[in-house]
Amino acid sequence: MTVIAGLIGLGAMGSGMAQSLRRSGYEVQVFDVRAEAAATFARDGGKAWESPAALAAACDVVVSVVVNAAQTEAVLFGPEGCAAAMKPGSVFVMCSTVEPNWSVALEKRLAAMGILYIDAPISGGAAKAASGQMTMMTSGSPAAYAVAEPVLNAMAGKVYKLGDQAGPASKVKIINQLLAGVHIAAAAEAMALGIREGVDPAALYEVITHSAGNSWMFENRMAHVLAADYTPLSAVDIFVKDLGIVLDMARSSKFPLPLSSTAHQMFMQASTAGFAREDDSAVIKIFPGIELPKKP
Repeated sequence: MTVIAGLIGLGAMGSGMAQSLRRSGYEVQVFDVRAEAAATFARDGGKAWESPAALAAACDVVVSVVVNAAQTEAVLFGPEGCAAAMKPGSVFVMCSTVEPNWSVALEKRLAAMGILYIDAPISGGAAKAASGQMTMMTSGSPAAYAVAEPVLNAMAGKVYKLGDQAGPASKVKIINQLLAGVHIAAAAEAMALGIREGVDPAALYEVITHSAGNSWMFENRMAHVLAADYTPLSAVDIFVKDLGIVLDMARSSKFPLPLSSTAHQMFMQASTAGFAREDDSAVIKIFPGIELPKKP
């Protein structure tokens, strides 16, 4: 039997994931709150639906790629939400970065409705999502994988199975976000210091990206700073949220996270200074007395 796959949320990651599914031969069912985004995608193959419920009724696997837990709740249980329309034995794949205990509770809520669930946060950025090379951190029941695994493999270069129930996948994603947020904050601090000390930013970037101090985040995000391009591929407020979840998870077990706390405060400062919706590399703008590169 051919599995019918649907995807909700055609943002930077979701649109690439939908493209990967279509490239793998799926007639992808899509929904986005921006009806024009869904219609544009469907022009090249697939079908755009007018609501999550309408999409869910047609699908065996529903992949949700929205921003947070609140938006996931709306997708599932809001007006025209998909939970009530999903067939028994179908699978809901949740790709947002959320508090792990919330994901555990969601699995139980959906199970009571006869719906299978995979906790499946994602990483890798828009380019890797579009090429089918992103990473998925997943955990769920064998029954859920039996239905949805081909869909997961069509969207990602690496699909990690981290447990047979919800929770472990979201915990691993939170730890990934700890490192990502701290690395971006450290990269911004280093570049800001170099600029303050009169080092040419382009020369600094060239040296660091070929030295031991390099990181993927330095190489990727400081390129945005050099280009003076703060178009939000991942916004400042994403790390206000994600590092907040990191700290909440650690606080519940009284585990100290001094670097995460500092990085969170840096993103908070950038957000309140007016850069909330700019690219997360805009955290560099909190440093005083430096002249950042300008667009040519």
